[in-house]
Amino acid sequence: MGRYSLFFIALLGASVGICQAEEAAKPPSPEELAFFETKIRPVLVEHCYECHSADSDELGGKLLLDTREGMLTGGEAGPVLQAGKPDESLLLDALNHDGLEMPPSGPLPEQVVRDFATWIQRGAVDPRTADAAVTKAQSGEATESDLWSLKTPKSPPVPAVTDAAWPRGMIDRYILAGIESEKLKPAEDAKPRILARRLYYDLIGLPPTAEELQAFCEAYAREGNSAATKLVDDLLASPHFGERWGRYWLDVARYGESNGNDGLGRNPTFPHAWRYRDYVIDAFNADMPFDQFITEQLAGDLLPSDSEAEADRQIVATGFLALTAKPAKAMNNDFAMDVVADQIDVVGRGIMGISIACARCHDHKFDPIPTRDYYALAGIFTSTETMWGVAGHEKLTAPPTDLHVLKSAPHVPPPSDFVETVLVIESNSGKPKPVPAPKWPPGTPLAMGVRDQKKPADCKINIKGNSKKLGAAVPRGFLSACSAELASSHPIDTTQSGRLELAAWVTDQRNPLTARVFVNRVWQHLFGKGIVRTPDDFGVYGERPTHPELLDFLAVQFMTEGWSTKQLIRNIVLSRTYQLSSEASPALFKADGENLWHAYHSRRRLDAEAIRDSMLKVSGQLNPEPADGSLIRHRDILINLAGSLHQPSNHRSVYLCYLRSSPPPELAPFNLPEFTSVTGQRETNTLPGQALHLYNSPFVIEQGKHLMQVVCRQAADPAERVRFAFRQVLARSPSAVELEQSLRLISSLAEQQLSEEEAWASYCQAMLLTNEFRYVD
Repeated sequence: MGRYSLFFIALLGASVGICQAEEAAKPPSPEELAFFETKIRPVLVEHCYECHSADSDELGGKLLLDTREGMLTGGEAGPVLQAGKPDESLLLDALNHDGLEMPPSGPLPEQVVRDFATWIQRGAVDPRTADAAVTKAQSGEATESDLWSLKTPKSPPVPAVTDAAWPRGMIDRYILAGIESEKLKPAEDAKPRILARRLYYDLIGLPPTAEELQAFCEAYAREGNSAATKLVDDLLASPHFGERWGRYWLDVARYGESNGNDGLGRNPTFPHAWRYRDYVIDAFNADMPFDQFITEQLAGDLLPSDSEAEADRQIVATGFLALTAKPAKAMNNDFAMDVVADQIDVVGRGIMGISIACARCHDHKFDPIPTRDYYALAGIFTSTETMWGVAGHEKLTAPPTDLHVLKSAPHVPPPSDFVETVLVIESNSGKPKPVPAPKWPPGTPLAMGVRDQKKPADCKINIKGNSKKLGAAVPRGFLSACSAELASSHPIDTTQSGRLELAAWVTDQRNPLTARVFVNRVWQHLFGKGIVRTPDDFGVYGERPTHPELLDFLAVQFMTEGWSTKQLIRNIVLSRTYQLSSEASPALFKADGENLWHAYHSRRRLDAEAIRDSMLKVSGQLNPEPADGSLIRHRDILINLAGSLHQPSNHRSVYLCYLRSSPPPELAPFNLPEFTSVTGQRETNTLPGQALHLYNSPFVIEQGKHLMQVVCRQAADPAERVRFAFRQVLARSPSAVELEQSLRLISSLAEQQLSEEEAWASYCQAMLLTNEFRYVD
């Protein structure tokens, strides 16, 4: 049955049970919604709605394509869409002009057809519904007064509670008021060792040792919650804090070290993107005020500086705008405006939690964002030059664009035995061919980023999103649904791009979105779900906050306390709400299975990075130092022609090479995003295939062997080895039953003619697969 079979069967059974318990109908992911809004809806609007919408003068073939229901119902020829089955979808036949022809004016570009095939294959996510909120938005009635998120947050009144002794502070009062309104009672406080393990993972993403847990439990017995306060302060001061929390922001910033598949099968590297990664980690460790953090990423190149090092840091920060996954220029007349669309999206959904994308083609169908607002923002970015590098010298992807040359960063030449291979595809043969190296000497400190165009100018409306059909120019500006007073406080200097004023507008304390969105994401990372459970969508289509007064309280407090991320986290994790047990009574779980009221703490699976980092730590293999640069630091190449660039590493997972279309293989099965668009919340579905991956993973097998060596060095007696393995992996001693079962398993493995080392390595790998190791209470 295989050398891990006995223990693995039990583990797989547990994983399947968790999968069945957790895997329910889930809303579309942010990436799926973004794909529809940027790739699918604009094409339908431009090429299909004239004949196939409710506003058509004459409805062609009795087919409506302006609603999801219309596409699924179909017209005279029947349903045009089979979700998950592009080959069986009449819509794709029509776009390919295969028997059916749509649009009749001629075939659409191949990339557009590929986008529709991808969309259908992924399940044809389509948010166009006819519920009341959307109908109201589509009728043009959605206004600032209707949309809660566009009202400036203000300190709400203190809520009244019956059990006045329970709350430790304002957070607890808001939570308890909700719990009491549902006639519920909160769970007990978490046990000290459970709380400590929760804090270690939430703040630094690494497990505590058994000795650290024991020390905390003893301190807690003496000092109570003062011991928790000291532990929180120690963890916030750890350099590992920035590695944990910086990774969350890198998801929002769609950080990747390559362009991704551009539609033509090529994937050029971004060999200098790692500098932005390090900037983000350093910013979180330094507790850089969040308003400054945002300002540097939008306009760092325009800020004054007191030193070359500060100027370099601010330039690197603007990589936030340059990390676009760029389409193939040779097949795309709208290349420049597609780059602008991505920059608008990362500012809109990434910073303010509101989608602006579909206003590129028409007034927003849901939220109060007219097309003029889109092009007011677009003018800021068409007045900005994006510098991403030479893109692997790939002539068909994009014109080579200069990078920023840093002044204070060290010159780091490649190793003496390093052979650089720069590749380009010849247009006639498709074969790779070496070309000369870039104009900078190897090792020159370079950074991706942006700078102002020499002649900033307003942008003209692209009629139906087509950059070749231009309307009137729109003065550069911001979202009109936010107050006019806020916009007038930041008039744009027309001799510059307007990014500096955009940064000031976004971080103004009167901006209704920025602080709310960030504190909601922090809450989400600490509790598993946000107060608003659609962290990238605070618009009409997004969910409403479960605790609106608490959200506003946190947003106002965050700003008045200097936009300090560490202080915000400290305030939350020291609340009694955060420190509740995850052991809810059956009655409480039945009354609030989704834990909307936070009457107990939700158990969560570790994310991909934390699982890998934990395995490295308990096996004694983790290198806790920051990585120096990146695996592709000197490689300006096309990944698809170079083979796998991933190499073994014992550094923390945040320092792995995150190539688009080729993620780190140790992490890929655990809900990694594609890193091509804003991801404020990853999917967290648990599937049996994940357990199978861990069972067969070369990385996990290797860590099991390393753990075996650590265990076997500690003692010769099998029982003592088991006890040490439990303390090393689970930070506790085994029960009598667990000890007996472990010894029986090892004996059984030996009976399968495994050597002593193989049997113990199998056992150690099984320990790494346990739910107790991979979940946090």
